[in-house]
Amino acid sequence: MWGGLKARRSPPTITGTKISIPAYPWTASMEPGFESSILVFGFYVDKRNPWKWTENPEAGMKLVRFGEPQREQPGVLTPAGDILDVSSFTGDYNAAFFEDDGIANLRAWLEARAKDLPIAPAGVRLGAPITRPGKIICVGLNYADHAKESNSQVPPEPVIFSKAVTAYNGPCDPIQVPRGSKKTDWEVELAFIIGRRSKYVAEADAMRHIAGFAVLNDVSEREFQAERCGQWVKGKSHDTFAPIGPWLVTPDEIENVQNLAMRLDVNGQRMQTGNTNTMVYPVVFLLSYISQFLTLEAGDVVGTGTPPGVGMGKKPPVFLKPGDVVELSVEHLGTQRQEVIAAD
Repeated sequence: MWGGLKARRSPPTITGTKISIPAYPWTASMEPGFESSILVFGFYVDKRNPWKWTENPEAGMKLVRFGEPQREQPGVLTPAGDILDVSSFTGDYNAAFFEDDGIANLRAWLEARAKDLPIAPAGVRLGAPITRPGKIICVGLNYADHAKESNSQVPPEPVIFSKAVTAYNGPCDPIQVPRGSKKTDWEVELAFIIGRRSKYVAEADAMRHIAGFAVLNDVSEREFQAERCGQWVKGKSHDTFAPIGPWLVTPDEIENVQNLAMRLDVNGQRMQTGNTNTMVYPVVFLLSYISQFLTLEAGDVVGTGTPPGVGMGKKPPVFLKPGDVVELSVEHLGTQRQEVIAAD
């Protein structure tokens, strides 16, 4: 294992729909033969030639999609915050890409070609980091303190529900308040993206079925969810209610997915603070559990629940209205920023 290397940097800054990643100040104790290199997103980068990437088989990448809605192109984030256009390798980050071991193949392909690839324009819009999934499955009441603020008991088994795939949205695209809504709420979540067909998966094998992790805002309309009869899907599925991204981070870039800080602000005021270490049911258990009831396919998204601090739990309750700005992040997975608007 290549060891002894750590990176420290300031958080990304966001202006409108542009996410700017500061330069990386690196501190490192290098392995023999790599004294002139730094480890970045799955590659050793030669400091004398920043486009000379040498593959590290145990490190990961950040995948992004950029461009106008419905016309996004696949990219890879570089240490300088540039986005390499990899559309000459794959048309998109879709189910076929993940099923065909696309991440490993892309990593190998980049080693020879990264220096020749075009860079996306500065300030380009970021879409969700994968194409529209076949399914969005979420887990409710998976943080004990959130269950308490919701006046609910911690469930003896995971509570699972679905969001309509038409809710899928880019990380910095606007959130719509539905017509007639008085209780549109926020939920910062860790999401994982399925990398291969998953049915009856053992917990010990679960991580091998995950393509990567991302930030998810599980936007919810509480009246539609809890007061209008039926299942939660009615309050979870309005257009724009599933912003994901800004990037997909491969599992080998996360040291411990069960120890990631989370936060969400509304209009600059901190609303949610949490950590994935307080989940009731951890990631590998959730994937295994869900796969006992339904088949998860490559590109499907699973949200793992939210920590305390949602609007309905405030005293008095606080809900989103047009003009509000929501900003949320999960450690190592990037930051989202959404302006709230009224639905058409």
